[in-house]
Formats: sequence, structure tokens, C-alpha cells
Amino acid sequence: MDPMLYHRRVDECLARVAEWLEDFDPDELDYSTTDGVVSLHFADGARYVLNRQSAASQMWFAAGAKAWHYSWDEDLGQWLDDRDRHELFANLVRVVEAKLGRKVNAP
Repeated sequence: MDPMLYHRRVDECLARVAEWLEDFDPDELDYSTTDGVVSLHFADGARYVLNRQSAASQMWFAAGAKAWHYSWDEDLGQWLDDRDRHELFANLVRVVEAKLGRKVNAP
């Protein structure tokens, strides 16, 4: 992928996730951002991390002992997992719901 396009897609993805996290009660789920990284901080001290991996032109998401690598699919306009092609935002919702023990809205 063209590096300029990759960085634009990454910035859009990270901004979308950060905006989504704004709606959570920070006592339940808080977050922080740094250059190319969004960290999700849970009340029990757990931390999940979504970050860009420029060398691989991917987005990586780590939640507990699990991690996924996502590549941009231009035809579908989505970040898809390299192994089973699930969509990044759907997985974010799934793992946050599992962690919080309740339904959450999608980003």
C-alpha cells in the first residue's frame, strides 16, 4: 500500500476508535493516545492496545493474551484480520463486550 494512503487510513482508524471510547465512563473504560497508538485502560488494570505497524502496513490489536494483525482491504474498505478476515471494529466490540460483561455500541 502507498505509504501516504496507509497513514491516512491509520489516522482515520485511530481517530474513530478514540472518538468511540469518549462515550465510555472513564471509571469503567478509559483510554490514552500517543503517536499511532490507542490504549484502552480497564478498571481492573487490564490494558488493550491498538497500534499501527508501519513496516508491515498493518494495524495490530492486542487484548490480554490474544493479538490480531489487520491489513486494509481496499475493495471492502475495511481493516481485515490476516488469518480469518474478521473486521477490526467488530472485533473491538466483541472483546470490549467480553471484558465489560455487557453490550456496547460499535465505533
